[in-house]
Amino acid sequence: MKKILLLLLVAQSVFAQSDQLLTQETVQTKTIQGHIYFLASDELKGRNTPSNELNIAARYLETSLMRYGVQPIPTLDSYFQKVPLSNPPESGFFHVEDATLSLNEDFIVVNGQNTNLDASLVFIGQGTTEDFKKINLKDKIAVTWAGYEGESDPKNWFVSGGDKRKLAEAAGAVGLVELYNSQRLPWSFLVRRMGRSQIMMEEVATTLPHIWLNASKTELVKKLKTAENVKGQLQLNLPKNTNPDTYNVVGMVEGTDPVLKNEYIIYSAHYDHIGIGRADEQGDTIYNGARDNAVGVVTVLSAAENIAKYPTKRSAIFLFFTGEEKGLLGSNWYANHPAIPLEKVVYCFNSDNGGYNDTSIATVVGLTRTTAQANIEKACTAFGLEAIEDPAKEQGLFDRSDNVNFAKKGVPAPTFSMGFRAFDEEIGKYYHQPGDHADNLDYTYLTKFFKSYVYSCRLIANDPSIPFWRAGDKYYPIGKELYKE
Repeated sequence: MKKILLLLLVAQSVFAQSDQLLTQETVQTKTIQGHIYFLASDELKGRNTPSNELNIAARYLETSLMRYGVQPIPTLDSYFQKVPLSNPPESGFFHVEDATLSLNEDFIVVNGQNTNLDASLVFIGQGTTEDFKKINLKDKIAVTWAGYEGESDPKNWFVSGGDKRKLAEAAGAVGLVELYNSQRLPWSFLVRRMGRSQIMMEEVATTLPHIWLNASKTELVKKLKTAENVKGQLQLNLPKNTNPDTYNVVGMVEGTDPVLKNEYIIYSAHYDHIGIGRADEQGDTIYNGARDNAVGVVTVLSAAENIAKYPTKRSAIFLFFTGEEKGLLGSNWYANHPAIPLEKVVYCFNSDNGGYNDTSIATVVGLTRTTAQANIEKACTAFGLEAIEDPAKEQGLFDRSDNVNFAKKGVPAPTFSMGFRAFDEEIGKYYHQPGDHADNLDYTYLTKFFKSYVYSCRLIANDPSIPFWRAGDKYYPIGKELYKE
């Protein structure tokens, strides 16, 4: 009898540790290095969206999934989901009374098509839902400040700008002008980075024109804010060349449980970066993006290799996004055109990074917002890390990565990031800088980090309980509606 009890205890112990042991079977430092060194190599020229080099990275991801045994999703023709993009206008001007402003010098196009507008300009403050209700905007051009109060990151302003565009259309406006003023991303750098290379999603590029105007034009801004019946003329001319090709890369592994296999978990990361830009002090012009986001890509590749070899009870979708750096384009497209209906997707576990300054932790943006928190904390502890919640809430990180496009649909979606306690000089030294190279990463730490992610994935995917938003979260009621609960 004692032997039987002992055997049962040993069996229970082995079972309890099995997911941890299976994680250790596949996550290897040399494999991690090989992936990151390729994705962040100079030959890929910073993986700008769109570019031939980004498509080479996409092909690399495709062949990696094939090698692991990850299958294409049956509703797609291949591992690629094309994200239809449109080139921005190649010429145009914005004329306000006696001032004529130049495209890509005084303003950039966030969204637009061939346009010749002549209409009154109406300033409505920050452009909140209430602001759009205060004034009749029928056949007028709405003017607002870029972003919302409390938002400090221009990347987040793309998201809020899309919301404003919908409000402007609903109010009958014929155009939207946002006054851009950011210390974090000065106008001159914005123009270099986006003005001449910005692309737009094809579906939204057919809606009303939307521009960002340099708010340092103080006299003009004053006029727009205070004068009545100010007329504006906006002209935009689209190029005639072929629209660019870019792709999300996606594959799946079916779950092993006859019931739970009908529930899917998305493991996601963006694989683009910002390409070639201003040289640093060493003369380096290639923004390699090792931390942002080759590390995130390899986090998900590590999960793909492991789960393909040792499938979990729930089915897995491995999803690599294009165009994150251009306004979360790839994730926006997938969330609105999912290969598997989102009501079948119970969780999205995203991985995105800016850098790290503490190798004793993993920073999980949204850790405390879902019921998977305990599984993530357990996995990190098992490999010598502490999982912590986002310590830099002022940065608005939850709403700046691809996870937010799934959260907006109701899918619980945190982001697993390398350890940071604050956005300090150590982060800034590499974040969107040419020095973000594969050879200055701590691979001992990264091995722990990747193992923690993969083990988290296994625990969540095998947990009998369905992960969900915690009650009181702003996405909780949206999730209830998505899953018809």
